Amino acid sequence: MDHAFGADEAGRGPALGSMFVAAVAVDDAASIPDGVDDSKKLSRDRREKLASELRGDDNVRSSVVEVPTERIDAPESGMNELTVDAQSRALDAVVEAGTVGIVDACDTDAERFARRVGDGVDADVEVRAEHGADETYPVVSAASVLAKVARDRHVDALAETYGNVGSGYPSDPTTREFIRGYVDEYGELPDCARKSWGTCEDALAAAEQSALDQF
Repeated sequence: MDHAFGADEAGRGPALGSMFVAAVAVDDAASIPDGVDDSKKLSRDRREKLASELRGDDNVRSSVVEVPTERIDAPESGMNELTVDAQSRALDAVVEAGTVGIVDACDTDAERFARRVGDGVDADVEVRAEHGADETYPVVSAASVLAKVARDRHVDALAETYGNVGSGYPSDPTTREFIRGYVDEYGELPDCARKSWGTCEDALAAAEQSALDQF
């Protein structure tokens, strides 16, 4: 079946920078441009082009919510709770009562995730959730593209401030080297770091141990 709305996130796992959640709603599924897919499968140029098409279509309503590092690091926050809240807020901006949509599940229990997101939406809508929905449903793929474009631009802004930070993901050697180098130089983590992430904690601990070893 066609779904009237969808939501997905980008930047859930990085050690640097914000997470972004996007929601897309349409009155006609044909409004979603051809070629949308899980954003990770598309080149950056292709994502930018699709995002421009989505934003330029009056039949497509979209919203992007940013979840900054200070919220991610807050002790009362968990990534599932933050993702639920951000999806609900993004959907609130675009959905219409009486519609049915699907979101990408970020919980092992997809039904529970859908219920929690739906509970956070003011409008009376039916929210469904599936793992890998961004690969299956064009409206979720469209949301994936918009979220990833927002994340890409955010990382560009971080690079303008700090220099080459890589992708921000812990698996990226450039990102790990940036974090280590920053801590070595300034004795603290950069503001863009998710300080509660293991990669960041490890870099800080290593610098502190190195300082102790000098005595």
